[in-house]
Amino acid sequence: MSRGPVRVLRLGLRPYAEALRAQERCVEAARAARLPVPVPGESVVLSEPAEPVYAWGLRGGPEAEAAARLRRRGAGLAAVRRGGRITFHGPGQLLVFPVLDLRRRRLPLRGYVEALETLVLRFCRRFGLPAARALPPPFTGVWMGDSKLCAIGVHCGNHITSHGLALNCCTDLTWFDHIVPCGLEGKGVTSLSRELGRHITVDHVLEPFLDSFQEVFDCTLVFSEDPGD
Repeated sequence: MSRGPVRVLRLGLRPYAEALRAQERCVEAARAARLPVPVPGESVVLSEPAEPVYAWGLRGGPEAEAAARLRRRGAGLAAVRRGGRITFHGPGQLLVFPVLDLRRRRLPLRGYVEALETLVLRFCRRFGLPAARALPPPFTGVWMGDSKLCAIGVHCGNHITSHGLALNCCTDLTWFDHIVPCGLEGKGVTSLSRELGRHITVDHVLEPFLDSFQEVFDCTLVFSEDPGD
């Protein structure tokens, strides 16, 4: 039986900060949906970053000199409330921020991260990449060989999730050359376009990705307009 509707906000090409603001509105809506009577209030925010941004989570960001060097390359910088170290977000990348109630779903945080990996692996099989794999902890994300295809970094407060995953579609991977992505020395980064040998845009992947989302999270998807600032 389906666990009920999950609202989908498809923001398209937007600045990273706008996607974060939309996510926070969804988090507030999910918290409000519990009172006075619990009702479904789950969402998933989809976007493609309009400009290059380096973002890092609770484990710390770059030193001042390194941050200045990244700014000189024309990238924005953002400290966000999620797990994980520094990574890159930019055009050609699908950002997915699920706002789900793990208490209602009876899902532990580690189980949620594994569900996100399962979601991407299922999508990869649909898209012709059966060799995609997840690695055992402490690694997260989805990999092709030793190169990360999809990064995962989440936050959970009061059982409500935020942040999520970044799937490289036709991302300019040279942006990753200026950092140690996710703090993992000796590991590479790849994209759907590189692995499949053809240009894969964010729009190309949305339908099969959302099909996989519905299956893994046992839900129906309801498309909605961005509620605004």
